[in-house]
Amino acid sequence: MAPNVKKSLLQGASNSNVVHPPEQQQHCGDCFNNNRVNDNGDDNDEHANIDMHSTSTDSENNPICVDVSTVSSWVCKSSKKSRRTVNPIRAIVDPILSSRSNKKDDGKEFINLSLGDPTIYGNLNPPDALLRAAEKCASSPLRRSYVNACGSDDARLAIAAHHSTENTKVDVDDVIIGCGCSGALELALTALLDEGSSILVPSPGFPLYQVIAQSHGATVKPYRLDPKKNWECDLEDMEALVDESVRAIIVTNPSNPCGSVFSEKHLENICHLAARYHVPLVSDEVYGGIVFGDCKFHPLASISAKLGNIVPVITASGLAKQFLCPGWRVGWLVIHDNECGALSDVKVGIKRLAQISLGASHLAQGVLPAILNPPTADVSREIFEWKLNLNATLSKQSMFLCDRLISCQGLGFVRPEGAMYAMVEVNPGYFDAEITNDIDFTKLLLDEENLFALPGSAFGAPNFFRIVYCSPVDVLDEAVARIERFCWNHQNRGK
Repeated sequence: MAPNVKKSLLQGASNSNVVHPPEQQQHCGDCFNNNRVNDNGDDNDEHANIDMHSTSTDSENNPICVDVSTVSSWVCKSSKKSRRTVNPIRAIVDPILSSRSNKKDDGKEFINLSLGDPTIYGNLNPPDALLRAAEKCASSPLRRSYVNACGSDDARLAIAAHHSTENTKVDVDDVIIGCGCSGALELALTALLDEGSSILVPSPGFPLYQVIAQSHGATVKPYRLDPKKNWECDLEDMEALVDESVRAIIVTNPSNPCGSVFSEKHLENICHLAARYHVPLVSDEVYGGIVFGDCKFHPLASISAKLGNIVPVITASGLAKQFLCPGWRVGWLVIHDNECGALSDVKVGIKRLAQISLGASHLAQGVLPAILNPPTADVSREIFEWKLNLNATLSKQSMFLCDRLISCQGLGFVRPEGAMYAMVEVNPGYFDAEITNDIDFTKLLLDEENLFALPGSAFGAPNFFRIVYCSPVDVLDEAVARIERFCWNHQNRGK
């Protein structure tokens, strides 16, 4: 080999596998030998028409050879964070859905009661005021530009006004807009958590909290929600979990997946507990205001303020569920700090992290002033009446669902008080040997009745399943008829 020619970059690569382009082969004895003709005048069969190397040159224009026969061993390693990011729902749901067909041989259309999207059936629609505001923003050149990473001034001002109460006044600087409520929660938890730290989360609860925490090398400590007390937090269990690793307690109100709405007294007790241990609260209120009957929604920050601002609260909310536009991806955080400024450093951290995604769509943010802080009394009344109608519709559908479920033997439930979900309990002892838990139940229900509901195990609640009751009443009617037939068919006849 010529003295100026560099050897293969792959250590240990055999030079017998080196093949250069013809113009460089004169420099390489291996290439020369490999390209010799045999006694019959044919090319060497072993290397004929095979380009096994990729070449480039060094600073002196000498050929550098890389053995591409080893390219199959070239693996780009993913980050630790990406490997730690695992959604527990997928591990449970994907094997169940893999056997689904859109239409059964018996003609049963697929009914999906698992997806927490209130818009998929088209029977629930956003307020006209929101759509008018969106149309106006779409034609405005001002909404086509980049926007402050924490959100546009007018949108943040509207959020601040919306979350201000008699007891707590929110400053625009305390508002950070994110890509949906989920994105806002990620900002908050990322600013709070380090490897080895932890958060307390409700069980049953929204799995996203766990996904975010574990992606950062933190852990979650689930505290129990008690179905015998309308899914209230078990405060003794919550208190027993608090230690020096805990950075925050997450409270979901109204609840996904349980549909519960906490009383003012219960929220006061949560605030007192958090204050005793100097642990901030993260309040997921994306379903705030979606309540039924005599139930009333109490923002957690207003409860803390009423008690003398005893504990700092980070409120997470958004447009998705309260205004029926989840695909627009507009959520926000509101920082309610205490007199000590306990969240000052966290707020700075959240704002720094917001620089990564540069906020939600400027266009979508543009509807917030018209919706959260209406410009006229007429628009305010229009939105108020729309909210009343939405709650009445969801309440009616919830009642219809639960009244029908009473006839399904082997099942139990706690009537929802808000949000758009019901948790249904499965009593395995009532059913035959094919059903031993919630995963068996939901898989067989899909196989036999072409109806899917999320297993409770996905939310940390084995032997429950979650139903979304946003679909029209006729769909719910057909769904419960199938569930009732399924329960009858799988009844344990030996008892």
